[in-house]
Amino acid sequence: MTNPSPTASNQLQDIQSEIGVLLLEIGTLLMMSGANTQRIRLNVNRVSEAFGFQSELLITHQALMLTMSQNHKQVYSHLKRCSPHSVNFKILSGISRMSWAIVEENWPFEKIKEEVERLKAISTYPNWITILFVSLSGASFCRLFGGDFKAMAITFIATLTGIFVRQKMTLAKFNFYLSIFAASFSSTLISGFFLKLLPTITMEHAFASSILFLVPGIPLINSFSDFIDGNLLNGFLRGLNSLLICFAMALGWLLTVTIYKL
Repeated sequence: MTNPSPTASNQLQDIQSEIGVLLLEIGTLLMMSGANTQRIRLNVNRVSEAFGFQSELLITHQALMLTMSQNHKQVYSHLKRCSPHSVNFKILSGISRMSWAIVEENWPFEKIKEEVERLKAISTYPNWITILFVSLSGASFCRLFGGDFKAMAITFIATLTGIFVRQKMTLAKFNFYLSIFAASFSSTLISGFFLKLLPTITMEHAFASSILFLVPGIPLINSFSDFIDGNLLNGFLRGLNSLLICFAMALGWLLTVTIYKL
């Protein structure tokens, strides 16, 4: 039996490296789009096995480390850092559908790369639509709690202001928790002014509802999900991140209460 030529061996290594890079790209896309640990592992393993590789993932809050092996021989190992997390259900569902299509339809490598690039280029909603509907959701919560239309209007304005402040601070690359604090403070500063001016129960509903857009729902759900799946470290980190977000929200709220002496 003859050994493969150096050229053939190099080509094989290049193919393995390309597959490894693609798997890491898929994993980081899932993490940045709000996937929990188990979902990331399942999707990456599904694609890896379709190419005949076994993969082991070390998933942390800010990075993924992938080790690929074939016939119990390590062929690729690399680490990739993740950008700040957000939520994009289009990417989550798109990658899930793609991973099953790879298994069932035997997609070629180039088609998978094209699909990953397409998913990365998926446009999100225009910023004004996001701001408008999140502000409307805050006003709806106020109504749900018993607020009247005046309180809903105040909640809408306060929420809109908080979102605007947070987005501007994020673009300016301020600390993430500082931007949460500033958004909470600016929102409650507006709603708290009307509560001070008109101290009624409906204004209290507006004051409480104006910062609900900052509640870390997805991180809390993922934290609980990771704990259930046995991913204790990631569950703890996601839970701690959620706790710090809530703490920053509370500080902004507390500062407003102190200023207005509510």
